[in-house]
Amino acid sequence: MFNGLTLAAFLQEEQRLHGLSPDLAGVVEDMARAIKQIAHHVSQGALGDVLGSTDAVNIQGEVQKKLDVEANDIILRCHESSGRVAAMASEEMDSIYLLPIGERRGDYLLVFDPLDGSTNIDINLSIGTIFSILPCPRGVNEPREIDFLQPGRNQVCAGYAIYSQATVLVLTLGRGVHSFTLDRQIGEFFLVQRDLRIAPQGHEYAINTSNWRFWEPPIRRYIEECHAGETGPRGKNFNMRWMGAMVADCHRVLSRGGVFLYPRDLRDPNKPGKLRQLYEANPIALLTEQAGGVASTGRRSILDLMPQTLHQRIPVILGAREEVRLIEDYHLDPPLQSM
Repeated sequence: MFNGLTLAAFLQEEQRLHGLSPDLAGVVEDMARAIKQIAHHVSQGALGDVLGSTDAVNIQGEVQKKLDVEANDIILRCHESSGRVAAMASEEMDSIYLLPIGERRGDYLLVFDPLDGSTNIDINLSIGTIFSILPCPRGVNEPREIDFLQPGRNQVCAGYAIYSQATVLVLTLGRGVHSFTLDRQIGEFFLVQRDLRIAPQGHEYAINTSNWRFWEPPIRRYIEECHAGETGPRGKNFNMRWMGAMVADCHRVLSRGGVFLYPRDLRDPNKPGKLRQLYEANPIALLTEQAGGVASTGRRSILDLMPQTLHQRIPVILGAREEVRLIEDYHLDPPLQSM
């Protein structure tokens, strides 16, 4: 057994040293309990009858996988009777989920993507869960959708779990980014790394190059320069990696640097981005900034954006500080903007 702090002990330390709210610590522990259950279902694969799709389509217009629905239900069940959250919102639900009548409603709002990377489920590649905790506005007993529409800087906690060879939980409470690994034998998360940091420069990038023809000129310029390698203007070679799950690609960025891009494209002017702001972009952006990186749309900081709808999509470019700043500079270049 790893001889380190359990998640519960880490949260107690945060309460003692930094005044972490016991209720907020409880929300994190409830989330960890849900992640353990989801990890068990993921590990069962075909044996647990969790592969394949349902007949339902979610609010995103995406066919729901069986495991999408199961993961969503697990998270709701783990939080609805604790009295620590007032309401929840998910990629898989059309509208917000209020706690049942009679249950105590707490001081926090929980938003989550129950199973990021669903297309990887049936081929046994990495998938994950992304979550964000927001303060419930003071004096609000029955939250409405508008109460969830807060900029990312309001987050009091953000994190994700990645289900792979090991189940890993990465977490920030606004004081750095910390990584925990699940010991499956005893069912406990143990702290394995404090204060993850993203190097200011990187030599890896993650982007879906099949969308090349739809990219704006600044993105094309950046990727072309990466392709040119050591003989090009950047003077070094780059590696391209793409897992098809935001949580997996961003975990690699947090673990060994580089940059992740799911930029704005020109296919549909009404859809300026692919990734959902509240429960994908915002939590990963907070983790990125807490690890010394930058998270941007290419034009401004993700965490400063005020969401307009529950399921709003935005462009996402995040990771190594100098790489993201360079991409932002390209977006400000007048010749590129006129192309």
